[in-house]
Amino acid sequence: MASLVIVIGNRNYSSWSLRPWLALKAAGADFEEVVVGLRQPETKAKILAHSPAGKVPVLKHGDLLVWESLAICEYLAEVFPQAELWPADMRARAVARAVATEMHAGFAGLRRDLPMDIHGKSEVARQPGEEAKADIARVQQIWQDCRGRFGGGDDGGPFLFGRFSIADCMYAPVATRFRSYGVALDAVSAAYVDAVYAHPAMQDWIAAAKGEAPLPEN
Repeated sequence: MASLVIVIGNRNYSSWSLRPWLALKAAGADFEEVVVGLRQPETKAKILAHSPAGKVPVLKHGDLLVWESLAICEYLAEVFPQAELWPADMRARAVARAVATEMHAGFAGLRRDLPMDIHGKSEVARQPGEEAKADIARVQQIWQDCRGRFGGGDDGGPFLFGRFSIADCMYAPVATRFRSYGVALDAVSAAYVDAVYAHPAMQDWIAAAKGEAPLPEN
């Protein structure tokens, strides 16, 4: 198999980079990573050297480029079918794809008001506005529904569909936002955040993010 390379941004801040990186880990893939520092004068040029889209993340697999987070996750699900990155059950899989794409396309208020900052390095105080508060409520609704209907999964695991899946990859950055900014959560959602943080790959990402310098404020 051709080598896999993922180009990512700063771990402390790049939510879109975290998502496919977790999928690579869940797939058990051997891969290299290239980290491009964000908000630097040379950032755009460095990313364009890897991807015509000019954004991270991008996955390189031989001569193939896949440059969008959810598309990378979907590709990995096809390359590593034995990893079962989507739930095996058809109904659970349909819902997993629905909530993953909802995360991908929505929650603009949450992204804007509570950007990912795992170790809380930003000096700017953040409070959610009304749109972000509605997003927070919707995320908890999704987590409650998935855990309630599908959380037992094949192995009774602690994730949205039991075992760790692409749906969890998509919501892992949200878990960090809730913890970083001290968002009050219902019991089901709080337990889910704990499970995300306890995941070994997530622990590796958090540890690597700790040594990063803060980004320049906009």
